[in-house]
Amino acid sequence: MFAGANLGTEIGASLVVFLVALPLCIGVAVASGAPAELGIITGVIGGLVVGMTPGSTLQVSGPAAGLAALVAETVEAQGIAMLGVIVLGAGILQIVLGLIRLGRMFQATSVAVVQGMLAGIGLPLMVSQAYPLADNKAPGTPIENMLASPGLIADTLANPQAAIAAGLGIATVVLSFVWKKVPGPVKKIPAALVAVGLGIVIAALPGVEVKTLQVGNLLAAIQVPGPEQFAGLADPAILTAIVTFTVIASAESLFTAAAVDRMHDGKRTQYNSELIAQGAGNTLCGLLGSLPMTAVVARSSANVQSGAKTRLSRTLHGLWLLAFALLLPSVLALIPISVLAGVLVHSGWKLLAPEQFPKMWHEDRGEFFVMTATTLAIVATALLEGVLIGLAAGIVLAALRMSQTSVEHVVEGDSAKVVMKGNATFLRLPKLIDALEAVGASGKGRIRLDLMGVTHLDHACRNQVEEFVAQKRATPGVRVELLMPNELNAPKAAKEPAPRPDAAVPGAWSGEPSAGPEAPADPSAGPGPTAEWYYLDPRPLDGHQDDHHAYGADYGTGYPEGVDLFDDHRWGGTRR
Repeated sequence: MFAGANLGTEIGASLVVFLVALPLCIGVAVASGAPAELGIITGVIGGLVVGMTPGSTLQVSGPAAGLAALVAETVEAQGIAMLGVIVLGAGILQIVLGLIRLGRMFQATSVAVVQGMLAGIGLPLMVSQAYPLADNKAPGTPIENMLASPGLIADTLANPQAAIAAGLGIATVVLSFVWKKVPGPVKKIPAALVAVGLGIVIAALPGVEVKTLQVGNLLAAIQVPGPEQFAGLADPAILTAIVTFTVIASAESLFTAAAVDRMHDGKRTQYNSELIAQGAGNTLCGLLGSLPMTAVVARSSANVQSGAKTRLSRTLHGLWLLAFALLLPSVLALIPISVLAGVLVHSGWKLLAPEQFPKMWHEDRGEFFVMTATTLAIVATALLEGVLIGLAAGIVLAALRMSQTSVEHVVEGDSAKVVMKGNATFLRLPKLIDALEAVGASGKGRIRLDLMGVTHLDHACRNQVEEFVAQKRATPGVRVELLMPNELNAPKAAKEPAPRPDAAVPGAWSGEPSAGPEAPADPSAGPGPTAEWYYLDPRPLDGHQDDHHAYGADYGTGYPEGVDLFDDHRWGGTRR
């Protein structure tokens, strides 16, 4: 499992990951409305349990900022005691999905939906953490938090201690952005750790009374679900929460795996195995009443950048978390909450990634719409509903692009014509109906439906065409020609073309006009694999004789006497 590992490099990488993970574990727990100890427990399980399992080699798991808002909503609605049952159910469901090999299913998701989901997670996270950043409490939903932000600013400016806390939080955000630009080896120290250290020093100054983290006994925080909690599985809201946690946690973990794989040239992620590993971790988290876990980009990138090559580094980081929480819990109580909120605001900004929106706009405006719709839907509703709306928007966009159909209608002289090309699906049915109604209402006695350029004709469009043809052919004085390529099945009423006489001209049979009297007849020639079948109305038009009627009679086109062919010269290049 640890073959080829450089022990010194792996230990060094594990310490870096630990320093990044510690403030994030605590900050995510606080943002989730849960005790800080539960965040540490989830981080420990992510290291010691998931870190030892196969799947991904270098990505690191723990409580994720992306799930903080969802967990907070669940805790507020169902209580902290029910969280364990929900996480346990999600873990078991993840294992089942991995066993039936659905891990790769999450790769079949539009990039626009993924980026929109991350942005939809990041924006509410930033807004919600603006309140604890100023030692205040968020009102509720993302919309409510946004609307109440002017009041937050006024309250902060009116309260000196709140202003100090806000200063610490804002300084943490700024430090997180600029720390990598600091010259020298000092920039290798995680910015979150530097911010926490400075926050502890400032919070200890005389006259500073900012809120600090309250951390209790790690073992006492464990809440094993009991019969009362498991009885809640009869509640549809609990089952919905389990499905929601499963989908979001699985998607975030596997999307992270794809991102981490692009950071290194080592072993690639085995998606089904990784999904089972995440499920095992969440199952244990649920049994201990802890927070849900996912793979986390911040810790994983720190692991890769520190030179880790095996699972040893991520496993050891869980051991350091456990030792620190058990042996030095009093140190955690010195950390200002506003500093942790600042760390999460920075994480939310990275999830939002506002630079991706103009980039997507220039690359693909359809995907930009899907990305924006997903983000706004998550902010306005909730994570699962927003993602489903984004997926639906992506499917509609794909369907519209697959239905690139050209439908034109022309009325000229005594004839009316509809030419359709491309993929004819139900999405283009209104356009087709408009064209058919236009030629039908023209009052012309000759109608041609040219579908030679159609590559796909779905059931809805086929029915519409067949109904129109049947209706018009039942109208006295109207003749209809329906032209279709070999690849499309003929309507039932016109399955078989007219018998081909021995002296038929091949060009006429394939739908091409004859070259004239000089064209040699080939009795043995038949329609080849590329022949285009014309399904014509064989009935003569009473009282009408076209100049081309003689063409059919004299040169053996193979159509029964009385077939009134259209003037090919009049229609020009509309045939293939």
